[in-house]
Amino acid sequence: MTKQKALWINQIKGLCICLVVIYHSVITFYPHLDGLQSPLSTLLAKCWVYFNLYLAPFRMPVFFFISGYLIRRYIDGVDWKTCVNKRLWSIIWVLALWGALQWQALTHLNAWLAPERDLSTASNAAYADSLVGFITGMLTASTSLWYLYALVVYFTLCKLLHRWKLPLIGLLALVSIAINFLPLPWWGMNSVVRNMVYYSLGAWYGVQLMTWMQTRVWRRDGLAVAAFALVAVALWFTNVPLPLSLLSILLIMTLFYRFEQRYAVRPDNLLNVVGSNTIAIYTTHRILIEGASLVLIGELNAGRWPVWAELTLILVYPFVSLLTCTLVGLGVRKLSSALLGDVFFTPPARPAPAQSVR
Repeated sequence: MTKQKALWINQIKGLCICLVVIYHSVITFYPHLDGLQSPLSTLLAKCWVYFNLYLAPFRMPVFFFISGYLIRRYIDGVDWKTCVNKRLWSIIWVLALWGALQWQALTHLNAWLAPERDLSTASNAAYADSLVGFITGMLTASTSLWYLYALVVYFTLCKLLHRWKLPLIGLLALVSIAINFLPLPWWGMNSVVRNMVYYSLGAWYGVQLMTWMQTRVWRRDGLAVAAFALVAVALWFTNVPLPLSLLSILLIMTLFYRFEQRYAVRPDNLLNVVGSNTIAIYTTHRILIEGASLVLIGELNAGRWPVWAELTLILVYPFVSLLTCTLVGLGVRKLSSALLGDVFFTPPARPAPAQSVR
């Protein structure tokens, strides 16, 4: 992969993590506002909820496609031992470490800021009331970090089954549709099952699709793309998001690739910096959002803010949250690297075997 390619792909990763932060900012805040003073505030809150819903096909599918595409050489060209050491172990380390940190942080934040809140029915490992409940939640992907869980599962299965990739990609597409109508008991596992087709597509057929996308003259296919988009949107409203998600992958990649070809993008471009630090932002943002939402929900529901301030917050909260989470995530990564050998995001190096003295 050339450096130029890496830049535009990295920017897509940056866009995706921004959409993930906005998603969590919305779902942990707006649905819990039941004491707003202004009808316009209520309307704006509902608009954010629906807008967040409509962003779904443009968030995780392309994120997983890019993730699969970036590891494609490990699928059939690298031995298992190297894959475990260089790919799987680092993800498992971050998943386990930040799963525990989120659990402790969210438990203490809720006990401090919202002791009356009932979390007994919450199906998230971060809200578990016991170690067994936490471990069970993590093993069933019932965690805000389910993306990392999925990366481990996807990589393992894609490497094991790559010889049968042609029939399996069709099967995964059918499973991605079926899970919407026959869900499993665990919400995180449903997401893992639903999105595997996109990761597999990137890992198994990413090179061919990238080449096709880059050489295609899209102006000639405008009517066909528009017709497919209409059908895809109609299917999305019937709870079949797969076609629209595939179209979103194609459109987002084409947009960023064409932009890169026309305008030189520097390595210090904001989206590129964010895309290079997705794991740091992904792991830290949920704790920040939880604390902010607990404080602000109580303030707004109690009617303590003037109407103009309430309206302003309702309008801009996801953007303020995104900016804060991005800056904090980048800061935590920098401190982790400078002071602790990046132990929060990279597993400690294994001690070298002792040399025998002759």
